[in-house]
Amino acid sequence: QVQLVESGGGLVQAGGSLSVSCAASGSIFNINRMGWYRQAPGKQRELVATITSGGITTYADSVKGRFTISRDNAKNTVYLQMNSLKPEDTAVYYCNFRNLYSSDYWGQGTQVTVSS
Repeated sequence: QVQLVESGGGLVQAGGSLSVSCAASGSIFNINRMGWYRQAPGKQRELVATITSGGITTYADSVKGRFTISRDNAKNTVYLQMNSLKPEDTAVYYCNFRNLYSSDYWGQGTQVTVSS
């Protein structure tokens, strides 16, 4: 059974930095895209950033220039470095792995709180 285990997150003041990571355990193959989503209270889950197996990245406009996504294919791990955090970045952050057959795997979510 595949599980995505997230770590990191927490509480930080505005302007600070945090990082989160997500590692897959179990038998998981042919992962094409890894990504991070977030969901703030009362809002829909939104895409934050993605990275393909070839290293091509995409970012939501709201985080461009502040967040960096990276991955370690050998470890089936994806990272998100978040700098210059703003209160509006406060949300539960979820990692997502999508394989070549478009099956999605999700992490349990980790809370990121940015105080003003």
